[in-house]
Amino acid sequence: MPLKITVFITALLLIQPTFSQPSTVDELPRRAKWQATLQLQDSAGLLVSKLEASSPLKQAGLQVGDRIVAIDAKAITSNPQRNDITDALVADRNYRITYRRGVDAHTADVRFAPVPLESYPNLTVTYSQITSNYGIRQRTIITRPNNKKGRQPAIFVVQGLSCSSIENTPGRKSNFIRSLTNLAKQSGMVMLRVEKPGLGDSEGDCSQTDFYTELDGYETALQQLLSLPYIDPKRVIVYGSSMGSALAPYLANKYQLNGIISDGTFYRSWFEHMLEIERRIKQMQDVSEADINQQMVDAYIPLYYGMLVEKKSYAQVIDENPLLSQYNYHLPEHMYGRPVSYYHQLQDFNVPAEWEKLIAPARIRWGTLDWIMSEADNHMIVDTLKRNGHRNFKFYKHPNMDHWDTLHKTAKDSFTGKAGTWNDDISQVLVNWAKELNGK
Repeated sequence: MPLKITVFITALLLIQPTFSQPSTVDELPRRAKWQATLQLQDSAGLLVSKLEASSPLKQAGLQVGDRIVAIDAKAITSNPQRNDITDALVADRNYRITYRRGVDAHTADVRFAPVPLESYPNLTVTYSQITSNYGIRQRTIITRPNNKKGRQPAIFVVQGLSCSSIENTPGRKSNFIRSLTNLAKQSGMVMLRVEKPGLGDSEGDCSQTDFYTELDGYETALQQLLSLPYIDPKRVIVYGSSMGSALAPYLANKYQLNGIISDGTFYRSWFEHMLEIERRIKQMQDVSEADINQQMVDAYIPLYYGMLVEKKSYAQVIDENPLLSQYNYHLPEHMYGRPVSYYHQLQDFNVPAEWEKLIAPARIRWGTLDWIMSEADNHMIVDTLKRNGHRNFKFYKHPNMDHWDTLHKTAKDSFTGKAGTWNDDISQVLVNWAKELNGK
């Protein structure tokens, strides 16, 4: 085990995570929304392109075409910063908004309303919190079937890579969230979700959160779930989507869980994954195979080797080899909204080792139009389980489904952002598997 990981684990053993027993009210302030469409500008600031009638920005005098340049005197200069400010927006506190209308600068004091909490007819929804070993208070959301007595089976959710909330807020259009909502309503089980740092009501900044910090939040939240008096700790499964699907076997092994559902997963190192995804992207962009091969050798291998293996930022890699700048579409210190430190640590996380050790029953799904994760990685997992004598696993290829629980005609349609469609079979597979694993 590398020294830096040993130090990390040793440090965690000296700190005990804390979490509150679930309650409907706690100290975390409730999240808010702009109730407006704001677009990042090349120069700086956020262009107001749409205002809802009830938006506090509109009530404070802002108009479409204004450019917000600072929040509480903090200038807005990058997309990760914009996302962090948006994610950290909370209700019932005053914000000083600095904006420009033409060449004139103005300020306005704005106070936002809280986003409504989740509510379902046959479920009790409890908003609680954990405090991770890093001292970050994170929101947990627990759904529980009404009128059930005794210890109940449960599902622990681990989401994907992006800085996206796990909460089903009003008006949200996400087929992944739709799948989770159906899983909560139809499984007949308790389900716990945890917001990443900086998302929902959680403290922190997602764009600055590294892999170990995020993983620790998941583990602390899982410990909360296992400690609940109405949970049967021998009937807890983990549902992982995308990045979460690669963490599912790790959590099942460490906490002796009853099973895993791994949805849209990967197996190889992140360095190998990034090379493969670049090749697929170029193919969908209709680049010739000869040119793709040349770009892989000349650009993408050195670019990702420098960032992931040599543990540099993109800025450092390009500073050393300026010719790579024309191929790099990531920010100097970020990739997909996460800091490069996240990927430095992820590169050292041994995903295959956790699959090799897995004893818990496993259900694995891959959409046939998933251009993010490869079919080959899923077959590697199946081969690993077979080789190690695992007797209770299933692998299902979901026809025409992309990485985001959406059906398309081609992978390129998903890649280019076409809307796609929904089918209830997408979530029903998860519901059936959850019942199967937890003996419902």
